[in-house]
Amino acid sequence: MKLFDVYPLFDVNIVEGKGCKVWDDKGQEYLDLYGGHAVISIGHSHPHYIKKVTEQLNHIAFYSNSVINKLQVELAARLGRICGYDDYQLFLINSGAEANENALKLASFKNPGNTRILACEHAFHGRTSLAVEVTHNRKIVAPLNDNHHVRFLPLNDLEPWVRELSRGGVAAVILEPIQGVGGIQMATPEFAQNLAYACKRFGAVLICDEIQCGYGRSGKFFAHQWLGIKPDIITVAKGIANGFPMGGVLISPEFKPVYGQLGTTFGGNHLACAAALAVLDVFEEEGLVENANTVGNYLMEQLKKLQGEKHITDVRGRGLMVGIDLEMPHKEVRQKLIYEQHCFTGCAGTNTLRLLPPLCLTKAEIDDFIERFTKVLDEI
Repeated sequence: MKLFDVYPLFDVNIVEGKGCKVWDDKGQEYLDLYGGHAVISIGHSHPHYIKKVTEQLNHIAFYSNSVINKLQVELAARLGRICGYDDYQLFLINSGAEANENALKLASFKNPGNTRILACEHAFHGRTSLAVEVTHNRKIVAPLNDNHHVRFLPLNDLEPWVRELSRGGVAAVILEPIQGVGGIQMATPEFAQNLAYACKRFGAVLICDEIQCGYGRSGKFFAHQWLGIKPDIITVAKGIANGFPMGGVLISPEFKPVYGQLGTTFGGNHLACAAALAVLDVFEEEGLVENANTVGNYLMEQLKKLQGEKHITDVRGRGLMVGIDLEMPHKEVRQKLIYEQHCFTGCAGTNTLRLLPPLCLTKAEIDDFIERFTKVLDEI
């Protein structure tokens, strides 16, 4: 049997990682400014993470959600305190797409007569049934998923959102406070606050997709906390367990749970919870959310110094979620960064580099990246 060939791959086999560095099978070191697609939040192979996951493996890795799991209870309590949503409820699953699936289902259960959803142009919310329907990419929406529930509207242009909400029938509005795949486009506080007000006025559930921009990446625990809003539902994944598959839905107390309404086999298992608790330990002990804000500002400052003279047309972002617009396609730049300067970055669209490093990134590592990046830009 061969793998189903849906991923274009760089010719690099990563076998080891530590902090913000990874190594291939030939022993070559790479600086990781991609974090495995924003998943590595506390750094590769953090010793506390390894210790807590190993300890849990020595007890039990998995049992179903038919029994008490006190690790889930502990995770919900600690996450609520750290992120500022003590009064919300937590449902644990395995991925970001599942988080958005369940968030949209909850919105539909709450508004059973409404079947319309509003989402942003260039949004990405996942690849499963409902999640892909609210993703603005026709290439990955199968005919079976194309159920005409969704209207895509421009980010930061309030008028069409209010117009659509006023027509009625909207169960949910789903918003990335900072678009990831969309190219690090950021919602403004004015837009977000007025949209949240309109959702309340017309009875639509406001979902903030914090799967990529949340969990400390923006320099606050959630990116929407820069915007002065409080969504009805928040979805998380990626950085929640530093590489262990996990996702979560934070749910307003206005939603009352019903037995059987949602469910999962693997979600919130013992090993996943141990990994997620280890992440919160490191967040608190090492101040990683604050570090993301401090070093993220430094990264933006250094990149803006290159803007206008090094093929860079724009730099955007918050914390350690940064987009760099280039005056040429990013393909050659990324290849040179990987194969010649041994540095991983992400991308968006045709011309945007996307930086999503572990939240333990240092200013020294930023200086190292800027030196490598400048060498590539000088050669283009």
